[in-house]
Amino acid sequence: MKYVIVLGDGMADEPIEKIGGLTPLQKAVTPTMDMLAAKSEIGLAHTIPEGMSPGSDTANLAVLGYNPKKYYTGRSPLEALSIGVDMKTTDIALRANIVTVSEDDLPYEEKTIIDHSSGEITTAEAAQLLEAIKEVFDNETYKFYVGTSYRHLTIWDKGEVVPLTPPHDVLGQVVGQYLPADEKLKEMMVKSYDILNNHPVNIERAKKGLNKANSLWFWGAGTRPALDNFEELHNKKGVMISAVDLLKGIAVGAGMRNIIVEGADGTLHTNYEGKAMAAVNALLNEGADFAYIHVEAPDEMGHQGGLDNKIKAIEYLDGKVIKVVKDELDKAGVEYRMLIMPDHPTPIRCRTHTSSPVPYMLYDSVKELNSNLKYNEADAKASGNYTEEGYTVINKLFEE
Repeated sequence: MKYVIVLGDGMADEPIEKIGGLTPLQKAVTPTMDMLAAKSEIGLAHTIPEGMSPGSDTANLAVLGYNPKKYYTGRSPLEALSIGVDMKTTDIALRANIVTVSEDDLPYEEKTIIDHSSGEITTAEAAQLLEAIKEVFDNETYKFYVGTSYRHLTIWDKGEVVPLTPPHDVLGQVVGQYLPADEKLKEMMVKSYDILNNHPVNIERAKKGLNKANSLWFWGAGTRPALDNFEELHNKKGVMISAVDLLKGIAVGAGMRNIIVEGADGTLHTNYEGKAMAAVNALLNEGADFAYIHVEAPDEMGHQGGLDNKIKAIEYLDGKVIKVVKDELDKAGVEYRMLIMPDHPTPIRCRTHTSSPVPYMLYDSVKELNSNLKYNEADAKASGNYTEEGYTVINKLFEE
């Protein structure tokens, strides 16, 4: 038996009046998911434990079977694992986003955060900007490391886990009340605008009508993580296929193998088929028992408030990932189970994560069910299947 999780990050949503009270998952044309739903278990899973923030960090840990209340030590430490930074026990890791804030003559504290991803800036551009940051700020206390796209890392020697606000939670708002209480972190964010706003990379971006990547934004502080080995927990050899450092870092911490797919970049136009075929190859030819295919695009489109593009991302997930995996595994004649779900909702309404339960669909190629449900939020709720502790939903996938 082979096992697959297809994770559409932030795919779940709320009814939207503009599309007749449907959610993007209901509105999207998804023939493969519709076909599978008629033969699958449909239900809801609560991936965000009570009292914890609804992030992709806590939620993806839960989907992989790790109780976030036990294993979560912060988002950035997981990303540090992906980047290859060996944290000391006294280190604090911080996510260092490069974001877009408003260009005006107002003091930094009165500027507005426009875009948490700087128009999905390329890693190559961001690396040049981070080099300018490092020239000014890098020292024995604060070390900066290039990540992917707008997502980068700062290691704070003998630092503190201080409260910090995720930028995607405050889009369109004046930044002042959300700046760090720690004076040095705040100072670096304020000064970063002067370093970055007129950097040649941003001058070129402005000429192209793209958002400038003109400010640092610190968040996601945490200590060195310690995850139990995935294979020892589940007796399955697993691979991770993702474009983002967070998921790659979780895989490193869990002892899973990361597969890097050319053209997989976490955007709407990522290499969907390449990710699907990498999973198939790992399962059929490389001895893997389990593949985790993480697709970032629905979440990014939710943060951008792009309804049409969120629908498109779900349709791409259906036709370019789920269909490809199903067709290839069917053709190979292997028995398999596939769990399809988001980690958390990222509703168009608020452009950030919420803690609502998410719909899951579990398909078994051997034990096909008869269901009259579709795969969406409403039918998942109507099913009556509910998993309160989301970190146990993987047990449904692996149960004998």
